[in-house]
Amino acid sequence: MQEVTDVITSNKTSQLSILVFLLLTGSIILLFISYTPISRTFPSVGTSSAEQLYQIPPSTVAVYMGINTSKLLKPLRVSYKISIKMHTNCRGGLYPRTKDIYRFDVPDDKVSWDVEYKEYQPVDYTAESVLQQPPWADPDIRKSSEPVKIKWNSLDNNIDRQTFGKKYDIYNHVPRNPHGRTGIIGRGLLGRWGPNHAADPIITRWKVVDGHKVKGQDGKPVLQFIAIQRRDTGDWAIPGGMVDAGELVTTTLQREFSEEALNALNLTPEKRDKLRKCLKVFFKNGKEVYKGYVDDIRNTDNSWIETVAMNFHDDNGTSVANLALTAGDDAVSVKWLDIAQSLKLYANHKEFMKKVANDLNGSW
Repeated sequence: MQEVTDVITSNKTSQLSILVFLLLTGSIILLFISYTPISRTFPSVGTSSAEQLYQIPPSTVAVYMGINTSKLLKPLRVSYKISIKMHTNCRGGLYPRTKDIYRFDVPDDKVSWDVEYKEYQPVDYTAESVLQQPPWADPDIRKSSEPVKIKWNSLDNNIDRQTFGKKYDIYNHVPRNPHGRTGIIGRGLLGRWGPNHAADPIITRWKVVDGHKVKGQDGKPVLQFIAIQRRDTGDWAIPGGMVDAGELVTTTLQREFSEEALNALNLTPEKRDKLRKCLKVFFKNGKEVYKGYVDDIRNTDNSWIETVAMNFHDDNGTSVANLALTAGDDAVSVKWLDIAQSLKLYANHKEFMKKVANDLNGSW
């Protein structure tokens, strides 16, 4: 009987030892992980991509073998590199403001320059308005009889030729779009070789009816933003435009909003100055929403749009929320639009709206 008891006690001791060993091993692994960032790269699905780093939010629910491990993951520095699909708008079809300039077809799996595409024969197109070389356009360096010195990937006098992403390569004497093929070489409608810098001011307010904030289906208050209807495509968009040489982005944001949403160009000098002073105060407090490459319909293999999108929120509705909106410059119409998932906007402006709604805890 004593021998049986000893065996049982021995088995229990062994099981306890194994359990303690497993717990200690698990603790050591967790301790190691907590001091080592975990990352995972999701490969792009046959398309060029821009990798963006996302932190897993505390609300993320992670389940392993049926166990909710969110509480374990929360204090860890866990991050993922997610490939964002690019070149949806600037591939295929008719190039904007032309009648017979069609992009060479680029399949999803041939967008990246890393993938060989022997059949690739992009159309060479630069708009006549660009070739006339206005102040905002570069010379056609491919056909110039004299060498043109341009400082690529740097600040070239007053012209910013730097990209927000990785440095671009120079191929056949001109920059090559770091996000892949577009089916067109040359500059299209864009003035600069390489990055063409833009600025997009996102002006928001809460939607209010009878003194109360209107709530969406998700129970959160609805946001509105000032949208303009583009003259060239008819799409609704954020009122924005190109950064002039030597101009600060903050200046561009205010200037473009004034010209497109308030028709400042047609105001008297006195009214324009008064408006400028009013907006100067409001535009002091902005939050960056996005900075980087834009999948714009004007992009080519050698010229592309990069932007800085800033949100300026009129929280109590006593500032720009009361301004009389009048379309001007490149806009045919202007109005306050509700921010919602159903929005259909120019380029990737809808992505900006989603970010703004999230930042302000508004309905989406």
